[in-house]
Amino acid sequence: MEMHDVVRLHVNFKTLEEFENFREYGQQELSMKEDLEANIIENDSESPFYGVYFGNKLVGRMSLYKIDKKFDRYFDPPQDYYELWKLEVLPGYQGKGIGNSLVNFAKSLGLPVKTNARQRSDSFWEKMGFEPLTYQTERDRGENPYVWFPEGVSEQENN
Repeated sequence: MEMHDVVRLHVNFKTLEEFENFREYGQQELSMKEDLEANIIENDSESPFYGVYFGNKLVGRMSLYKIDKKFDRYFDPPQDYYELWKLEVLPGYQGKGIGNSLVNFAKSLGLPVKTNARQRSDSFWEKMGFEPLTYQTERDRGENPYVWFPEGVSEQENN
């Protein structure tokens, strides 16, 4: 499996234009666009998005937020973790390890990673070493949370 370079995406019009190719285009991107238009953010402002380019085309992306343990609703005891959203690889570029590279990048940051598995993506997350959080009431919110723990950090007993 080849490794792909994961880069932090700049918030600029070119990136936002590329985001329109992704199915999960929504509120987050629109608000970035409004910020840009209002000149609030500079071209190189740090975005929560990371991506993989093929040539100069953005073909895969994810958004990654660091959540402080004081806002942690998932772990006991609470801990800092990353929330991974909007993992998406454009059709035609899937199956080439791009999603793996993005997830491995998130794991390399050394904290637990939580994601919300989309329908039919469970096997991908399990293959990447994530486990479903089954004891949660989170499912009531329509979530399907999966978590991954760094070596040596494991989930405490939770009932």
